[in-house]
Amino acid sequence: MNKFSRIGFIFAAAGSAVGLGNIWKFPYVTGEFGGGAFVLVYLLCIVFIGLVVFIAESFLGQSSEVNVSSTFIKVSKSKNSNWKYGGFMVFAGLIILSFYSVVLGWILNYIVLSFGNLPNSAELAGSGFNQLVSEDIGLQIVFHSIVALITIFIVLRGIKEGIEKINLILMPLLGIILFGLLAYALSLDSFSKAVSFMFSANWSKIDENALLAALGQAFFTLSLGIGTIMTYSASLPKNENFIKSSFYVAIVDTSIAIIAGLIIFSFLFEAGAQSSAGPGLVFISLPVIFGQWGTLGNIIAISFFSALLFAGITSAVSMIEPVLMLFIERFNMTRKKAVIICGSIFYLLGIIALLSMSNAFKDSLTFFGKNAFDWMDFITSSVSMPIAAIVTCLFLGFFVDKQTIQNKFTQHVSIGMFNIWYVLVKYIVPLAITILLLNKLGVIQ
Repeated sequence: MNKFSRIGFIFAAAGSAVGLGNIWKFPYVTGEFGGGAFVLVYLLCIVFIGLVVFIAESFLGQSSEVNVSSTFIKVSKSKNSNWKYGGFMVFAGLIILSFYSVVLGWILNYIVLSFGNLPNSAELAGSGFNQLVSEDIGLQIVFHSIVALITIFIVLRGIKEGIEKINLILMPLLGIILFGLLAYALSLDSFSKAVSFMFSANWSKIDENALLAALGQAFFTLSLGIGTIMTYSASLPKNENFIKSSFYVAIVDTSIAIIAGLIIFSFLFEAGAQSSAGPGLVFISLPVIFGQWGTLGNIIAISFFSALLFAGITSAVSMIEPVLMLFIERFNMTRKKAVIICGSIFYLLGIIALLSMSNAFKDSLTFFGKNAFDWMDFITSSVSMPIAAIVTCLFLGFFVDKQTIQNKFTQHVSIGMFNIWYVLVKYIVPLAITILLLNKLGVIQ
């Protein structure tokens, strides 16, 4: 197996973590729940839940150096072959990639639109987005196909030549674009208001829903529960400090979310728009604001949507890699064959997802009140990913020799730090994620 360099692993893992969740979802969820208090809750969730699971997956991957399914067998005390089913999580990434590619296609469409006249009212922006999603099937398929081909081309080249190289290019580019946008935001009178909004606690909107949203956001943004971190860590050299690398990734991921929030809220407040713009913030609210700024708005729009695309592509390649490694190692496939099979699956599922939102096909692709796009999202984010994280934590806590884990951890941290992490991963985190899962499924309120 090709190995990441240390910086290659950090960039690849950060590229996996940094995606639409940071630049699109985090700002609008923060806006809906009142700003600073939600940010604080989110940061606590990152530290005490997200990072704990991230380190767990990193430990498993680096210890096994094999695909996710074989990892559970190799690391367990019993070496029981039934643990191969622990690899179920890798298929969630393939399903996520199916509809994720569709959304990246929308972003690619907005990059093209940003070179022309942007909408000057929310009504025009809303109708334009609805037209794209519900009527322009052919255009969506074209952009979905472009994203799929880019993703397939990158992963065909493998860990070193494909995934590591693209992250070493796109992650710095993403950083440059975001810092450029941040520099512009700093020049606006509204920047101080954005800072106040994001870092002054308003506890009036923090309720059970806010707590669950923060936990879910922390969980999703770090790419947990789909086997990506485990797979990437399997390509991390044995002597590398996986704990330090995990902290670096969490810091980069969280910093980009905070920066994106400051940029977006500065833009919103400068235009007199509401902070609680909701999911339509990127595709409706921001294009209107950019459209009011003339040529400068076009430049900022192109930069912003390019940053979104770069973040999305680095996440996309990470979602397919775990299932590729499963097919290559357990079924002795060539990488090319595995990529063709997995690429065909997510591409066709993506077609179904985008058709399910169109006026022409939505009735035939809607089941029990959800269309195919929403079902793919629900099954992965609300069911598979939380279950995978629970299984990972309980596996480490009860089915892996504690002394083995301790020996590896104490090469890098003190025994006290290890004990804190071990209690969290064995008891606290699985319980917290179980509560989140049961609440999302409506079992508890």
